[in-house]
Amino acid sequence: MTGGAPQAPRSQPAVGSAPSADGVIGSSVTDTSAAGSAYESELTWLSTRQLASKIASGQVSAREALADHLARLDAVNSTLNAVVTRDDDRAYAEADAADRAYARGERLTPLHGVPMTHKDTHDTAGMRTTYGSPLLADNVPIRDALVIARLRAAGVVTTGKSNVPEFAAGSHTYNPLFGTTVNPYDTTKSAAGSSGGAAAAIAAGVQASGDGSDMGGSLRTPGSFNNIVGMRPTNGRIPHALPGRPWAWLGQSGFMARTVADVALLMSAGCGPTAGAPASLQEPGSVFDRPEFRYPYDHRPGAGLRGMRIGFSTDLGGLIRVESAVAEVVDRTADSLTIGGGHVDGLVPDLRDADEVFRVTRAYDFAATYGTTVRDNPDRVKEAVVWNTEMGLNLTVDELVSAEAARGRLQGAIETYFAHHDLLVLTASQVAPFDKDLEYPTDIDGEPMDDYLEWMRAATIISATGCPSVSVPAGFTRDGLPVGVQLVAAPGKDVELLLAAQAFEELTEHHLRRPSL
Repeated sequence: MTGGAPQAPRSQPAVGSAPSADGVIGSSVTDTSAAGSAYESELTWLSTRQLASKIASGQVSAREALADHLARLDAVNSTLNAVVTRDDDRAYAEADAADRAYARGERLTPLHGVPMTHKDTHDTAGMRTTYGSPLLADNVPIRDALVIARLRAAGVVTTGKSNVPEFAAGSHTYNPLFGTTVNPYDTTKSAAGSSGGAAAAIAAGVQASGDGSDMGGSLRTPGSFNNIVGMRPTNGRIPHALPGRPWAWLGQSGFMARTVADVALLMSAGCGPTAGAPASLQEPGSVFDRPEFRYPYDHRPGAGLRGMRIGFSTDLGGLIRVESAVAEVVDRTADSLTIGGGHVDGLVPDLRDADEVFRVTRAYDFAATYGTTVRDNPDRVKEAVVWNTEMGLNLTVDELVSAEAARGRLQGAIETYFAHHDLLVLTASQVAPFDKDLEYPTDIDGEPMDDYLEWMRAATIISATGCPSVSVPAGFTRDGLPVGVQLVAAPGKDVELLLAAQAFEELTEHHLRRPSL
C-alpha cells in the first residue's frame, strides 16, 4: 500500500529567517545545501546532545532549532512520508516559551528546546494520535503517554507525529490513512516498523533521536533498516502505568537515535518509577547519566567491550533463518568484538521456549487491547490485527498454563546463560530492507515462511526473554542497504548494554554513513 501523507495545516517562517524570541541572542540558521539537494544546515546532523548544548549555551535559540527542524522536514518528508501530523503553531509557541525561560535565567532541563516528533501510537495531549487506523482518524487525546510526558518535562518541543502500521501490528510502516513510509537509504524499500516513521525521520536528519515502542522488534528492526540505534529496555525502565495495563510486559516503550549516547540521554529523561506502575524498576533515570555517554569517542575507543564475555551467533545456532546478504555483514562483527577486547565464543542460550512465550503473550495482549475494537469493527481493521486478536480471544486455559511454564523455563535458561556471559550478539533483522510495496517478506533466500511473524523471530525470540536489547549499525549489504547487529544483556543490565553498544559504535563508525536525499 502506498500513498502520500495528509498533514495538518501549518504556519512557519520562511527557511533561514528563524527570528529569535525576545531577549535571546543566537546564531542564524544558514542553508548550506548544494543546489538541487535537500535542505541542510550546520544543525542538521548534530546529535541531540550537541543541539541541546548549543541551545543551553545560547549559541542557538529554541526557535532557530525548530525552524531548522521544520525546514529539513519540508525538504524530505514528501519523499519519505515519515511524519503524518504537524502543529507548527503550537511548536513555535513552545519554542518561544523555552527561549523566554532561557532569557530569564531559569534552570534548564536536559532537552530544553529540542524539537522532536513522536510515534503516532504514543498519546499526545491536544495533538491528533491515530494509531494508523481510520477508526481513530480524528482522535485527540487529553493526556500524554508517560514516555511523552517525561520527554516534554525534560524540555522537548513537540512538533508532530510519525507514521506507524495500523495499531502498530507488523514491522512495515504502512496504513490506510497515510500510506507507506520509505527508507532514506533506498526509497524503493521499507523503513520497517512499527516505529518506522520515527526511524526514517531520524536517519534523514529531521531530528537526531526520538521515541518508539517494541513488542516484537519495532525499535530494533527500524534501527537495522535505517542505520540507526534502536533500544528495547528491560521491563519497568519506562513503566506500564495506570490507566493502562500496569502488569503488561511484552511491549516496551523506548528510544532510537543516530548515536548510542543520544539513546542514553533519552533513557535518562524517560526512565524511572512512577505511581500506578507496580512493575517499575526503582532505579532513577539518572543511572544512564554516565560520563562515558556525555563524552563519547575519547582516547579509549571500544573500551566498553574490554574483558566482556560475549556469545556470538548470527543465527542463534541455527534457530533462525537469516538472509545471506545480511549474514555476510553480521558475521564480520565478531572480529570487531574481538578487536575491542571481548572474549567471544559461539555459545547461545537455550531459547526453545521463546516462540511459545512470545506468540501466546502477544495474542493475549492483542485480545486485551483490541478485542472490543475487532468485535465491533471486524471489516475496518487490518487483517493482521484481527488475526492476532482472534488468536488471543480463542486462547484456552491449557495454552495459558503451558505458556506460563515455558516462560519459567526460559527465565531459568537466561539466568544460566548470563551467569557466564555479559552479552549475546546476533543479527537484529533476518532480512535487509525489502520492497516497500510488500506487506512483509514471504521468503528468505527463496524459502517460504509460515506467517508474517516468522521473518521477525530474531527480535521476537529476544523479546520473550525479557532481556534489554539494542540494534546498532553493523554495515551495509553489497547493494548498499543498512544492516544492524543486536546486542543483548541480562535483565536490568541496560546501562552496561549501552556502554558495550557504544564501544562497538566507536570501533566501527557505520553510523556516520548518511543517506542521499
